[in-house]
Amino acid sequence: MQHTCSHPVTEAREQRFRIPGPRDGLSLSLSFLPAAPRAGPARGAVVYVHGATFPSALSIAYRFDGRSWRDALSDAGFDVWGFDFYGFGTSDRYPEMERGAAENAPLCDAADGARQLECVVRFIMGQQNRPRVSLISHSWGSMAAGLFASAHPTLVDRWILFAPIAQRAPRRYETPPRFPGWRIVTPEDQWKRFVEDVPANEPPVLSRVHFEAWSEAYLASDPASRSRDPAGVKVPLGPFSDIIKAWHGELAYDPAAVRAPVAIIRGEWDGLMLDDDARWLFDAFAHSPVKRDIKIGRATHLMHLETMRFALWQESIAFLCGADSAPIPL
Repeated sequence: MQHTCSHPVTEAREQRFRIPGPRDGLSLSLSFLPAAPRAGPARGAVVYVHGATFPSALSIAYRFDGRSWRDALSDAGFDVWGFDFYGFGTSDRYPEMERGAAENAPLCDAADGARQLECVVRFIMGQQNRPRVSLISHSWGSMAAGLFASAHPTLVDRWILFAPIAQRAPRRYETPPRFPGWRIVTPEDQWKRFVEDVPANEPPVLSRVHFEAWSEAYLASDPASRSRDPAGVKVPLGPFSDIIKAWHGELAYDPAAVRAPVAIIRGEWDGLMLDDDARWLFDAFAHSPVKRDIKIGRATHLMHLETMRFALWQESIAFLCGADSAPIPL
């Protein structure tokens, strides 16, 4: 049964929903911000697909200095949806996360994520009477989105891959390591990951003041986080397993099976999306009718939290608006 979520709304226009997911007894949490009033022509629905360690409320919907990526998309005329995979944010946790990490295989891999995304998209299509949606995926989220887009090509209008993961050549005589079901990620783990790719001679691109506020919200995304020492958030490890497999030649989806227009948006200093990665992925989308590879300077894998986030917002809006080419005179 579809029903409005009981969590308090963060602002007057936002709506929240809980819907059944693909696993019996577990529900998914969705947020919805409609296009801003008087925003011009309606431009369709956009679904944000988060990455490996933090939910949608801490990415597309998180406000730095009072404004978020979601706000910018809404002001541009888009209905913006976010959701959390099982094990993240306000969606239900896997029961396996209550057991020892080593007792389970990695939870929330790309195939599982794609099934969850399908439930979300079909709910949105029914809720808004839409034939298709556009996707924005971050990092590992590109794998779940890629499986969904290739399996359901008529349901995807456009797809933005923000800081995606690409396939790398198999490593000779090396197989991907095995991961447990989950792990704990602390704010200090996040800070190290967020700043490690910025060259030593460059000014910071992430405000420590902004990060401290963000990290408090991050800990709040897991009610049990402060019961641990050090405080940290329990996250499924399926995404990490998928990433390592991709870097051993086993990407979770086939980009050639995607039929939607695609845009790769990446940062100059993204250690997880190198120039060779972007070149491989761009070429691998062999049947996408429109392709872009957009590289933004002074930005990393976490650009949406950094000083160059406005460039990311503008590039994403421009691509989602379409009108990519002029007609060829006969």
